[in-house]
Amino acid sequence: MYNFTVLACQLNEPEDGVAPTDSRLRPDQRLMEDGAWDEANRVKVQLEDKQRTVRRKREEEAEQAAAEGRPYQGYEPIWFNKETDDITGNPVHKYKGDYWKCKEVQDWTRCPDIYL
Repeated sequence: MYNFTVLACQLNEPEDGVAPTDSRLRPDQRLMEDGAWDEANRVKVQLEDKQRTVRRKREEEAEQAAAEGRPYQGYEPIWFNKETDDITGNPVHKYKGDYWKCKEVQDWTRCPDIYL
């Protein structure tokens, strides 16, 4: 159980019909849980390389927009809005309310391809 509590293990159980961006679908995580450590590490490196490539592309787009004097819309979470907490003034993410609707009809068209 990798020193996880029973609750942590239960929360990590695969579930059908979740968004393709759900962390329980990480291929490296599944490989690790199956005991394929070498393959899990290889896939993890591939995932991290893909993430770095996407980040660099966004940074380049932002720099290009700034050089051209136009606004740049950075990454926005799909299921949450970034807001400021009225009491603390801290940034928080508030649920938009549409994940469960998308899950019900299996419409994941807004999800980026974040895995291999």
